[in-house]
Amino acid sequence: MAEDPQSLVLEMLRRIEGRLTRMEERLEHIEFDLHEIKVRMTAQEERLSSLDRRMDRLEERVARIEKRLDLVGPELR
Repeated sequence: MAEDPQSLVLEMLRRIEGRLTRMEERLEHIEFDLHEIKVRMTAQEERLSSLDRRMDRLEERVARIEKRLDLVGPELR
């Protein structure tokens, strides 16, 4: 005997609901991972910026030392 069309529809709806639930869970994991990546990227950008500032200060110090020791040619003064 064939199943009732309503019970077939209900079964299909239950399957769809189950799939949607699993997809929502996966999406939550993906969102969490994306947030973690953004936090780490921000930290890396801050570190890189800090290193850039340090390099700039070192370049300035080296330039002053070279000038004091007369290691720079007249065209670069």
